[in-house]
Amino acid sequence: MKKGFTLLELIIVIIIIGILATLGFVQYSSVIEKSRGAEARAVISTLRTQAVAKSMNITTATTIDPTTDLGLGTATGQIPTSCAATNYFSYSTSGCTGAGCTFTATRCTASGKAPQGGAANTLILTWTSAGTDTWSGTGSY
Repeated sequence: MKKGFTLLELIIVIIIIGILATLGFVQYSSVIEKSRGAEARAVISTLRTQAVAKSMNITTATTIDPTTDLGLGTATGQIPTSCAATNYFSYSTSGCTGAGCTFTATRCTASGKAPQGGAANTLILTWTSAGTDTWSGTGSY
């Protein structure tokens, strides 16, 4: 009697290994993309801290300027408002006053730090001076 595996047995094993490898790669990619969201959470937290500090010195109706008060912009050393080779996200604010602000991080799909995101997913923090932080967004962040 011959010892060994038949061709059919080998093909089945190869197919099973291929399926497991595919599932593993998809999970790995998901975890890596989620970890890139840590950059966005850190930068948004920095922006929030700066907005809170500024709001303590102004009235609730006073506008907080994103460039001068929060450091958003395109100059060297500023938090990027458009995709830059140093970041996975671009950042923006809206409605910033002493009463609150909305901070948005948008995943770069071109011109950002490699590798680029497949979709322009977002991470959003809505902060109010009443002490409420609400995180939302799209994607796995």
